[in-house]
Amino acid sequence: MLAIRLSAGPDRLDTLVLPVRAAADTDGGDTPATLAPTGPALPDEVLAEATALLPVTRLTGRAGETYAHLRPARTPARLLLLGIGDGADRAWRAAGAALTRAGRDETHITFSVPTGTGAEAVRALVEGLLLASYRFRLTEAGESPALTGVDLLVDDPDAYRDAVEVAETTARMTRLARDLTNTPSSVKNPQWFVAQVEAAAADQPDLHLRVRGPEELAAEGFGGILAVGGGSASTPRMVELDWRPADARTHVVLVGKGITFDTGGISIKPVPAMKLMRKDMAGAAAVVAATLGAAALRLPVRITTLAPLAENMVSGSAFRPGDIVRHYGGLTSETTNSDAEGRLVLADALAYAVRELQPDLLIDLATLTGANAVALGKRTGALYSENDQLAADLLAAVDAAGEAAWRMPLAADYVEHLGSDLADLHSSPAVGAGSVTAALYLREFTGDLRDRWLHIDMSAPSWADGDDAELTRGATGWGVRGLLRWLATLD
Repeated sequence: MLAIRLSAGPDRLDTLVLPVRAAADTDGGDTPATLAPTGPALPDEVLAEATALLPVTRLTGRAGETYAHLRPARTPARLLLLGIGDGADRAWRAAGAALTRAGRDETHITFSVPTGTGAEAVRALVEGLLLASYRFRLTEAGESPALTGVDLLVDDPDAYRDAVEVAETTARMTRLARDLTNTPSSVKNPQWFVAQVEAAAADQPDLHLRVRGPEELAAEGFGGILAVGGGSASTPRMVELDWRPADARTHVVLVGKGITFDTGGISIKPVPAMKLMRKDMAGAAAVVAATLGAAALRLPVRITTLAPLAENMVSGSAFRPGDIVRHYGGLTSETTNSDAEGRLVLADALAYAVRELQPDLLIDLATLTGANAVALGKRTGALYSENDQLAADLLAAVDAAGEAAWRMPLAADYVEHLGSDLADLHSSPAVGAGSVTAALYLREFTGDLRDRWLHIDMSAPSWADGDDAELTRGATGWGVRGLLRWLATLD
């Protein structure tokens, strides 16, 4: 990642970045942007030159606008004007992302942070800087960006150190989730994912990791995970990662769907729908990374993360449409569509969490349905819960993190369609509203925790088709930032 340094004075001025904001306009007319007041002393002639440039640049102060001005044989050699928007955290995140991209050909830049900027704004700025600098090296050719360091000039560096530390941890874990999700399935399978978790958890001695292989899964009755993974030469696993701080008073279980590749099984997907199915474990990546982040930040909440891992393949041992699957705890599902596999592995993990872990709150994230994108587009997750307070708290945290989710109904009209003549439940009734019926199906496995459970279908926002503010093309790491914000509010 970029090296971020807080400084009370300009030790190095290769490229100087000055903040630009929209001028106050009480008459409703067009008013040019102005330089925002900055604290640490900067050369008067540079500030005067930047002020004189503003009418020429036609900048409005919108977050992420940039204007570069070269100053050959002078210091600084390059002046960059950066729009910072309305001061909201989202605007600061966008400004940070734009600064990373505008300075990618430089080796070092210095940004003079406006006087009076709050710690949360600096956190958002740093998150934008670090997340927009992400590149997945396994699949992208070309030279790495030259930019390696950013100095933030502030009046009192100590006032911002905690915010920068949290931002760096959040960005590092989001980047980990992106790496896990972007990795091609020629490399990534359940065993590979386990190895990545083991390596990451080794840096946190207070984390406890248990991994169940196929024999343990069979002995304990995890029939959904075994059915979905039965068609692959790469056998299934379940990760159980536990963060247990001594002062925790709340226990949260996070569950993430971990299908390392999804062909659709015997109900095979068309090729265009299959090409990005390496991302079908983005939920597992998000909950694992959030747990690692919580441990790194020493958050005082107990977190148990469950990542059921399987590869849904086509073979003679693959489960068939019409098979009956017996889940952990004994409930059975009629599976008429092997491409509705994610809910089968989640059902096992949810049932296990309820029966054996008995947490205070139960949250699952999953790239579950294409219906998520149909209903809410590419940037927004679908959130389901019967608990108004839990839903409101998660939505607030997701919004504060710069992600997006929308609460959807658990419509009672669809419950009757979950019935089966052969089993306790039908896993994929063909009645439309695919994201809603999937959530209703999962709810059947939450038992006594039904009123403390929340499900997010994050299939659409787990992937970006191009660069957009702090997002880069490919996996977004959606959910890591929102979960860390929410977990930090618990005690």
